[in-house]
Amino acid sequence: MTTHVVVVGAYGSAGVAVAQELADEEDVRLTLVDDGEPGGGLCILRGCMPSKEVLSAGKHRFQARHDDRIEGVPQVDLESVVATKDDHIENFAQHRRAAVHALAERENVEFLHRTARFVDDRTVAVGDREIEADYVVVATGSSTNVPDLNGLDEVDYATSADVLDATEFPDSGVVMGFGYVGLELVPYLVEAAEMDITVIEHDDYPLDEADEAFRSAILDIYREEFDVDVLTNTSEQSVEETADGGVRLHVRRGVSGERGVSDGRREAVEADELFLFTGRRPAVDGLGLETTPLAPGAGWVADTMQTRDDERVFVPGDANGHEPILHVAKEQGFLTAENVLRHRDGEELNPYRNTHHHVVFSGLGVYPFVRVGTSEEALAAEDRDYVAVTREASDDGVFATKAVPRGLAKLVVDAEDGTVLGYQGLHYHADVMAKTMQVVVETGMDVREIPDRAYHPTTPEILDGLIRDASERLD
Repeated sequence: MTTHVVVVGAYGSAGVAVAQELADEEDVRLTLVDDGEPGGGLCILRGCMPSKEVLSAGKHRFQARHDDRIEGVPQVDLESVVATKDDHIENFAQHRRAAVHALAERENVEFLHRTARFVDDRTVAVGDREIEADYVVVATGSSTNVPDLNGLDEVDYATSADVLDATEFPDSGVVMGFGYVGLELVPYLVEAAEMDITVIEHDDYPLDEADEAFRSAILDIYREEFDVDVLTNTSEQSVEETADGGVRLHVRRGVSGERGVSDGRREAVEADELFLFTGRRPAVDGLGLETTPLAPGAGWVADTMQTRDDERVFVPGDANGHEPILHVAKEQGFLTAENVLRHRDGEELNPYRNTHHHVVFSGLGVYPFVRVGTSEEALAAEDRDYVAVTREASDDGVFATKAVPRGLAKLVVDAEDGTVLGYQGLHYHADVMAKTMQVVVETGMDVREIPDRAYHPTTPEILDGLIRDASERLD
């Protein structure tokens, strides 16, 4: 008997992963649906790939500006940056579309370049067709999260997507949102667009997942290296347009947490433009979920990717609201395909489990932040016996020779058996070291068994120092 699976959002990272896994099953019929134009998925079109493209231009200027051996400061040609980005992104997106269309050439796979919406539990309307499915996979990604702020609907604002496409900017801006989107794009506005930027930060520091030393260090880097005015312990109250077409953001200073608190002193921040880097939300509006038992919200998708309210609907990737990261979406897509077949065959479903592995291209990627595995603060909260060692980038001369002297790294290991539990890095090339540390953490290596090999001196010496220090502490 053939099992019919409809995948809504087939161009995205999660959707294409589901499709590629199920297309090889002879007893599965696939209907792939996506109305993307030109299509290619969020990461390719509006996410990690275009953002890294534009950040690289700002990175080159920053490094030239901070290297005393170089005279003069280059200017960033924003029109060239955007044109080059668009050209590269279209090539990447074309490759993704070609992969989906190649699947549709199989006898058991159909692709519909249309909009889909539910009309009842597992009946999906696509154009003038109504398709009844055994399983529906919702992989529609995420969209910009617009906060509920008084006056916001009456002023113009720019999102991350607008920044990626802009070839000119005003002189000043105020930023709401200092999570991974803000940490990546704020330095671009300063370096490439040469703007004066003020950032609203609700807490003492940005970067919630990091230990305090890293959170403090990144705040110092943004203030001192990029000259960003970060207003900490500040919450937004309302916003309005100024007489000259700019914005005036009313805030309360000296408070911690979300908006709406009654304490703190009132201030107003004026700028030419308001930037919303306030995160992302599941893109499920317009899917007709009100005609189904599905109720999006906290806990609506289990870690098996199966929805709470309908055992035959699965939601991998950004759409489930768990962890909006490309590699997570792909892994959840592969798991979804596996669990659809397991459910059909009456077998127990497998949960999604991954080692925490985040990279934030903070500081234009000159000073990226990485966390693999757990943190020291998390281990301390568990009252677990561990060893933590920290090393400053300035301890290794190679960072100074590359004119990137700031930052630090930390390793945490189990105090009894030496198992490496986590790594954090905020320094030059921390991003490229993340894969090595992911392998170390996921394989449960004893820090004392990591080979100590001599090689030409490079920035990974910071890892050698951590490994040696932790081994000595254990011994």
